Amino acid sequence: MWIIAIICIYFAVLMLISRLTHRRADNQTFFRAERRSPWYMVAFGMVGASISGVTFVSVPGMVLASQMTYLQVCLGFIVGYLIVAFALLPVYYKMNLTTIYTYLGNRLGNNSYKTGAWFFLLSKMVGSAVKFYVMCIILQQFVFDNMGIPFVANVVFMVMLIWLYTRRGGVRTLVFTDTFQTLCLFTALLLIIYMVMRQMDFSVVDAVRAIADDERSRIFVMDDWASPHNFWKQFMSGAFIVIVMTGLDQDMMQKNLTCRTLRDAQKDMCSYGVAFVPANMLFMGLGILLAQLFESQGIALPAKGDELLPQYITAAANYSLLTPHYSLIEVLFVLGIVAASFSSADSALTSLTTSYCVDIRQKPEDERLRKHVHLAICLLFVVFIILFRMFNNKSLIDAIYTIVSYTYGPLLGLFAFGLFTRRQVNDRWVPAVCIASPFLCYGIDMLSQMLWDYRFGYELLMLNGLLTFLGLYSLVRSAECQNPF
Repeated sequence: MWIIAIICIYFAVLMLISRLTHRRADNQTFFRAERRSPWYMVAFGMVGASISGVTFVSVPGMVLASQMTYLQVCLGFIVGYLIVAFALLPVYYKMNLTTIYTYLGNRLGNNSYKTGAWFFLLSKMVGSAVKFYVMCIILQQFVFDNMGIPFVANVVFMVMLIWLYTRRGGVRTLVFTDTFQTLCLFTALLLIIYMVMRQMDFSVVDAVRAIADDERSRIFVMDDWASPHNFWKQFMSGAFIVIVMTGLDQDMMQKNLTCRTLRDAQKDMCSYGVAFVPANMLFMGLGILLAQLFESQGIALPAKGDELLPQYITAAANYSLLTPHYSLIEVLFVLGIVAASFSSADSALTSLTTSYCVDIRQKPEDERLRKHVHLAICLLFVVFIILFRMFNNKSLIDAIYTIVSYTYGPLLGLFAFGLFTRRQVNDRWVPAVCIASPFLCYGIDMLSQMLWDYRFGYELLMLNGLLTFLGLYSLVRSAECQNPF
């Protein structure tokens, strides 16, 4: 009952924030928040919006298989955010964009514009639905199964709540709800860490020392170029991941574009870019402490890292020695999952609505269309999640994640070609190049595994973008385009 009470209070606060922020809302409010958002609120909220429920569960368990080497990627994030702040944001603000894919239309042509928008819509809808599905599964296991509520009702209820608090205020509401949800997310995380420290009789100094002395705390891998955890591979990949999945992603950029000025947006971007290193250190530090706690209690570590934090919640109920505060830990876990998942999903649904209305239908002033599209996308979101449940196949989910990761490469190639060349392309054939590039990239990855036993990691994104760039260059017309950017 405590969990249900906490969730109800949580949603009540979200609805209150929505009510206070949607007054006199129109499409400009929904899409751009009238460009009046305080940069510090956007920055704080974006930290939570970038951490999904999957991240909340998965990152602590990364230490079991790859130690703390993921922090190498996070260091690369900082470089990526600097590039987005000082290379891409000035372009977007100069053109006064509502969606970033409008740039492709102005620079390369209408087919390039629509191709970029459709790649975003496909990637974001499927990827966000998978992430939200994971959160719904966890809530079903820890909350709704005990109440006899079916999974379908769980999904419909959760998605409709997002629709209710975003349907009018849109991105203006999200700036404020993300701030609240990020606060809840890190409060839950810090309290879980505190509970684990109490169970191990650790002070803060003891916990830091225990983490530093653990062999799983290794961060840098400099001595093995073939390893997917090599520093330079992960560092460069981290930079490119941010450039593509933030700088070229309408979902991540929409709230950044609501800041009053370019300078404010740059301060926002740099602030939360740096924050990812300490944030992920907390998650991974929790993972090491949990592993040490399990080992000290003679509890076997899970085979998969994703199961580490959920196993702690289950073990808290099954092993009385582990903790007498099971109910509190379960509440904190559910609160953290809900906060992380909602701050990610609500912005995804809002950005999908924006992109479809502005980029595909090209009717940014039509409020009736926006309302219908927003509801339709929420319903489609529900359908995707229920389909994932029907298949109930983890390998299928993993395959979907892989496919979605491939679809960001063409966006990298499109924007790189537009920004770093002065050429115009035969716009008619751009969709074919962007569709062919991920397939060719997949073929190269399979071939490299067969011939050299080398599997591409995060660097696959860079290869995909390069192939798209080269394909676009093969479509260059004889006449040059005077690119003012």
